[in-house]
Amino acid sequence: MRVGAAGVALLVAATVAPAAEPSKAAAPFDGAAALRHVERLVALGPRPAGSLAAAKARAYILGELRAAGVAARIEPFEADTPHGRLRMANVVAALDGRRPDVIMLAGHYDTKWFRDVRFVGANDGGSSAALLIELARRLAARPREYTYWVVWFDGEEAREAWSATDSLYGSRFMARELARRAALPRALVVADMIGDRELGIRREAFSTEWLTDIIWATAARRGEGVHFLPDALTVEDDHVPFLRAGVPSALLIDFDFPPWHTPEDTLDKVSARSLGIVGNVLLDALPAIEERLQRSP
Repeated sequence: MRVGAAGVALLVAATVAPAAEPSKAAAPFDGAAALRHVERLVALGPRPAGSLAAAKARAYILGELRAAGVAARIEPFEADTPHGRLRMANVVAALDGRRPDVIMLAGHYDTKWFRDVRFVGANDGGSSAALLIELARRLAARPREYTYWVVWFDGEEAREAWSATDSLYGSRFMARELARRAALPRALVVADMIGDRELGIRREAFSTEWLTDIIWATAARRGEGVHFLPDALTVEDDHVPFLRAGVPSALLIDFDFPPWHTPEDTLDKVSARSLGIVGNVLLDALPAIEERLQRSP
């Protein structure tokens, strides 16, 4: 992802509270289980797009989904990068509902490639992949009005310097293919870097306002408003290709994370409590998102 200059100023100035105690409301999302997924992904080492470790991460995600009875598939593609043409693959779990209309929950599972740094991306790459595994498990266990796609994007990270052509490989590919088939989702929520122990998620300025409003209102209702902050920043992430295709989309990201893209982005920086907060807020927000979509033409 890439953060805008205005967002950087906000991040430096703000103070974020440690994750609050879990809400007394029902908490169907298991943050401890999500943290175990992060641990297993981190054990694979760096997982840049096109690597053997990335393939092992895909296999792990697929294995966890299939063990939970969730139908999932690999969508391979090739991408031209500064390091040549690389084979990449998105992972898609499809959970049918009574309606064919699709709500997509997504994030990336790759880690940034570095020549001389061992970057395991516990938060940046690991937390989103782990969150999505548990979201898919929970969604599979409850009745669904809408169809849900849970998607793990490959190649979110730039191979060298972030640009329009060196970044977001998996989401650009999927948005393009779905648009070509007239099969775009009705809405998308992307999660990235949401495991920080000092959780503070700011409104992302590119994101669709009504979608962000629902998520922030849900967080406040659950007593988690301290972690969903009112100030804004701009971040280019996997929601952007879908916004450009006309899909209402929102990004949840805690960019106030000093270990970002350093060897210090390790397992000890990720909190089961933070994963649980985000997972429960997202699950609780879905009925309101569905209701809003039903009112849309």
